[in-house]
Amino acid sequence: MKRIVVCADDYNLAPGVSKAIRELIAAGRLNATSVMTLFPGLEEEAKALLATPAPRRLQIGLHLTLSGGFRPLAASPLPTPDGKLPSLAELHSPKSYFKLNRKNIADEIEAQCRAFEKAFGRAPDYVDGHHHCQLVAGVQKVFLETVAKLSPNAWVRQCAPARTSALLTADNKTRFLGLLSLRFKQLARKAGVPVNPSFSGAYNYAGDQKFEDLFPRFMGELTDGGVMMCHPGHVDDTLRSRDILLEPREAEYMLLASERFPIAMKAAGATLA
Repeated sequence: MKRIVVCADDYNLAPGVSKAIRELIAAGRLNATSVMTLFPGLEEEAKALLATPAPRRLQIGLHLTLSGGFRPLAASPLPTPDGKLPSLAELHSPKSYFKLNRKNIADEIEAQCRAFEKAFGRAPDYVDGHHHCQLVAGVQKVFLETVAKLSPNAWVRQCAPARTSALLTADNKTRFLGLLSLRFKQLARKAGVPVNPSFSGAYNYAGDQKFEDLFPRFMGELTDGGVMMCHPGHVDDTLRSRDILLEPREAEYMLLASERFPIAMKAAGATLA
């Protein structure tokens, strides 16, 4: 049996998201969650997460956030009129490469790491990125250097499949993230920072693809130690005010909470690490 990580992103984005993730952890359907530290209520949500009974060892990571229009804890990686974080499109735009402020990026990573440590009483088990910000060309190097300094025992998320050749037939989003991850993995190796050996879970939330149809494939694509990303949640007013990803969160929650989860895991020869 291959031992995998099923990781729910966006803990602390909204109360409904955090509650859904805790429910799935208690049900034995998740063994990792990535925490956003920008929003009020972090310490209360951290206490609730630490108090959640988990049948499996639970990894808790930092979901570094450098985009989304939110107020940064220290500084924005790109100059914006209101000082808030840039949009997803702005951060990932090739035009932004020379505008990125590397010192601001390092300062913001450190501020979010410190907020995590204050809330949880320890460093994160791993660090990944909201909107995959860790993979942005102008962010990769400073991200790895800063994480290595602040959380030397943490691993970081790369978003490529186990076999590079699989990118040839992948959908556009998977291919985009996979190609960015090729250089990211090289830099991580040089920096001595561990990465996950394989990744799955990316799809077009606004398109025809449905999580329930893709889930068996996501499980099958992972190798031992691989990570499947997911975004379960209960939609509430706070989530509506902070994010556009709504209905797919409910759909992912329903699949993960259903009996289709153990069936797909068994078919893939997988168990939670």
